[in-house]
Order: sequence, then structure tokens, then C-alpha cells
Amino acid sequence: MKKSMSLLLVFLMLISVLPTLAESAPVLLPELTASVSDIQKYGNLVLDAPASALFDAGFAYGDIVSVTLNGQSLEMPVGSNYSDVDQGSMVCRAVLNAQTGEDFIILAINMGDLATSANIATKEKIEADPGYLWHMNEGVTEPVSVTLSMAAQGGYYEEWVIRQLVRSENREDYPELSDAEYANFRAVTTTGIGEGKLYRSSSPVNPEINRSHEADAAAREAGVRTFINLADSEEVMRAYEGFADSYYASQNIIALNLGVDFSADDFKAGLANGLRFIAANEAPYLIHCTEGKDRAGFVCAVLECLMGASADEVTADYMVTYYNYYAVKPDGDRYNAIVNSNIKKTLARAFGVEDIAGADLAAEAENYLLGIGVSAEDLAKIKENLR
Repeated sequence: MKKSMSLLLVFLMLISVLPTLAESAPVLLPELTASVSDIQKYGNLVLDAPASALFDAGFAYGDIVSVTLNGQSLEMPVGSNYSDVDQGSMVCRAVLNAQTGEDFIILAINMGDLATSANIATKEKIEADPGYLWHMNEGVTEPVSVTLSMAAQGGYYEEWVIRQLVRSENREDYPELSDAEYANFRAVTTTGIGEGKLYRSSSPVNPEINRSHEADAAAREAGVRTFINLADSEEVMRAYEGFADSYYASQNIIALNLGVDFSADDFKAGLANGLRFIAANEAPYLIHCTEGKDRAGFVCAVLECLMGASADEVTADYMVTYYNYYAVKPDGDRYNAIVNSNIKKTLARAFGVEDIAGADLAAEAENYLLGIGVSAEDLAKIKENLR
């Protein structure tokens, strides 16, 4: 009798915890097997499996997946955009859009280079279109196989929801913005920088996001003389339709063809070259990449710090871009999430500090620029030109 009662109690206890066990148990979904079909300019890995196959297998945005890649085991959330994760973090970008016909999966590091980080391939920069070549590393077997399996269903969902940003490439969808604002064009007016000395914008010649005409017109009106193109090689830049007829084409331009990994040696060397160009040429200057958001945002932030801006000034200028593109206003969780996961984190990593709010940003920026190869003489000239 006592034994029966004991067994009954054990059974009842198991029944009471079964819902908890079920909730904590990993979701068993089939693995998705694929291969790397292409390596994009910035080291993103395009898979030969479509996003529809991932979603049909039961995966969803906000899940965290385990990825086996080149003998490595990685974890990353499933997102729709690179900006769904912090800069420097990995994302499994899955895009399925019936209207555009897009159906693809890309493994990437937001503002990083997964192909290099995963030791899959080495990039060679070239002048000819498209401006780069990838060479597979020794010992890497092609095609590179990839498997995706569930690590935590919904484990990133709340963060993913906060980061959902929608941008249009149609001018009429931004009636509240001027043409210059639509092009993300503006003067940099933080502490220490003289009026009409430094501007930033989206590309005045790359038509990809349908803002080049407005950016070029705004640069003409501002009288910009010197352009620092962070995104393109010389050949790619000059091949854009309408380049020869642009205001931009008749000015001083340096085409740096930089990647998006700010910690990479080639990025630092290219940036140093661009800053020497500023030292050697007349203001006004315009710094741009494609969107004028990430690379241009980082470079302008470094220069703002160098000239004496506070952390609040730097972040406020950086976030104007997110208002121009996505109508993100300076309040709420979304604004703070973007600031903390982007410019604050990027500058802290570049300067080697824990928090930019408590740092001597002018000194940190100067040390950073000296460290990437800008001479003290060129730094003095840059300050003189921007002051």
C-alpha cells in the first residue's frame, strides 16, 4: 500500500512538471542543409537554399539558429535585415518577398566580414568592376557546406521586433522631408567644426537607393569641393549612369572602396588615405558611402570626436540618419537600441574604451587616427581645415 502511494505521488509530481519541461525543451525541427553559392563584396555568404525552405521547415524571425560552417559551430538569430543585430554580431538574414520575388538566405556579420572571420576566403581589392575578388583559403572544400538547426525558438524575437525598420526608395513617400533630407544630406555642425566645412550624405552618384540626384544637387548648392567616397572603386564610381553629367564628377574625389569591417586593416589603411586627402584639399568636404549611414556615420563620428564634440552631440548627429530614412524619433526603446548597438558600441571598440560617455573623445580620436597611419602633421592640417 505504501509503495503504491509512493508511486502515485511520483506520478502526480511528474504530471505537475510536464508543462514546464515541455516549455523548456528545445523545438525539434529538421536541419536545413545548404551550400555557399556566392560571397558578396563585404564577406556575406549567400546560400543556395531559399528563405522559403527555412520558413517551411518551421523556423521564423526571432529564432536563434545553430549554424555549422567550415567546421565551426556558430549561433545567430534569424532576421530580415543586417541591422537586426548589433554591429559586429552575426545574423542569418532570410528574405522572402512575393512582390519583389526575393527569396534568399545570407549569413553575415553586421558591419563585419564573415568570409574572413570564418577563415573561408581572402578578399583582393581591384579597380575593375565589381571592385573585388574572393580567393578560397587553402584547405577549404568547395562548395562550402552549411547546416542550420534550431537553437532557441523565439529566443531573439523581442529584440527583433524593436529593430524592424522600413525604408522606401520613393521620393513621394517622404513629403515631410526636403530633398536634401531625403538624400540624408546635411552639414556636420558639432562642436569645433566650422560652418560649411563638412557635410555627409548618401551617394551623389550611385542610383541604388534613388537618392543620388538629390544628393548631387545638395552638394552643388553647398559648394562642396572635395568628396570622400568610402564605398566605390574609381572604375565602379565612374560607371554609374549619369556620372559624367553630375556636379560630383567635376570636383576633387577620392574613391576608397572600403569594406564594412571597421576593425579590418584594409579599412583602417583606406580611411587614413581618405583623411590625408582631406588634409591636402580644400573644404567644403562631403563624406559619403552608399546610404551615408554606417561607414559615413562612423568616419564623421571620429572627426566630430577629434574636433571636440561630446558623446551626446555625436550620437544625436548619427541618429538624424535614422529619422531621415525610418522616421525614428529620439524617444523610446527603438531609438536607444539603435544608439547602443551601433555608434556607441562601434566608437567604444575603435577607441578601446568601455563607454564613450566617460571618455576624452578628442584624445581618443587622435590616438585612433595616429594608430591607423595618419601623421601628426596631417592631423594638424585636418583640424585646421575643419575648424
